Amino acid sequence: MSGEYQLTEQHINEVQQDLKTVLDFARWTMTQFNLANIYFGHGTDNAWDESLSLIAQVLQLPQPLHHDFFNARLTASEKLQVMDLVKIRIEKRIPLAYLTHQAWFAGLPFYVDERVLVPRSPFAELLANGFSSWYETAPQNILDMCTGSACIAIAAAYVFPEASVDAVDISEDALEVAEINIQEHQLSERVFPIQSDLFSNLQGQEYDLIICNPPYVDAEDMSDLPEEFHHEPELGLAAGNFGLDLVDNILKTAGQHLSHNGWLFVEVGNSLVHIPAVYPDLPLHWVNLEQGGDGIFAINKASLEAWNNGEKSE
Repeated sequence: MSGEYQLTEQHINEVQQDLKTVLDFARWTMTQFNLANIYFGHGTDNAWDESLSLIAQVLQLPQPLHHDFFNARLTASEKLQVMDLVKIRIEKRIPLAYLTHQAWFAGLPFYVDERVLVPRSPFAELLANGFSSWYETAPQNILDMCTGSACIAIAAAYVFPEASVDAVDISEDALEVAEINIQEHQLSERVFPIQSDLFSNLQGQEYDLIICNPPYVDAEDMSDLPEEFHHEPELGLAAGNFGLDLVDNILKTAGQHLSHNGWLFVEVGNSLVHIPAVYPDLPLHWVNLEQGGDGIFAINKASLEAWNNGEKSE
């Protein structure tokens, strides 16, 4: 558990002397992670993958780390860098992405720090498929609501190269990170960071596609989160007793900002269990995700407006 792990001077000397290769350090790092019982879920879901990711980032090697590198030897300074990261990762329970300031989403690298959540949305699968089940022609105007690091907005700009993408967040801190990533990906002419409390600063704007990954963790889950999540901004996680505080506002407002054939996609994660009771008449399409994950629903403009007007709609 946190605080119990100790990397002593004797241990450091032993590791420095006995371990030589990338594979040696990957195995050792995995063992330390397993002994410390840390939580995975910010880019990896197991000790082996997190070990390889940590080492690849220290050594500036491509990810996923190819086995051709496994027999490569580390220098003394590289060994110390690996051990320092392992020590901090375990003792402080800080997600690896915050230690290295790099995360991946939809196959793309992004700068991250503790001003934004670490990217991990199943929207990556929908983006990889170009939302093909919902659009015959590519959307031209896209909104990424609650953008955080702008990973979804930037991935959408790659998928739809003719589209303009608004990246909206209430947090000025998050938008500073978004701007770093927009500049890094050289997309400043197509991806536009906007400060707004949901749709409040988007009067008159219409979109063919609205993607929203809002805070959706309910009060019960917030109280049970592993330590790693407490390094993330609570503003990006907590959403009331049912995890639907922001979703409610989005459902009541988004229809006014959708084009005639526009679709709204919202991720609600575990809070999907509350949807049937809170919105029994809402005609949602739950997205089937082949690569795992759940909790994304879709609804088109006509259905959303009909529901808001108290009408029946399929």
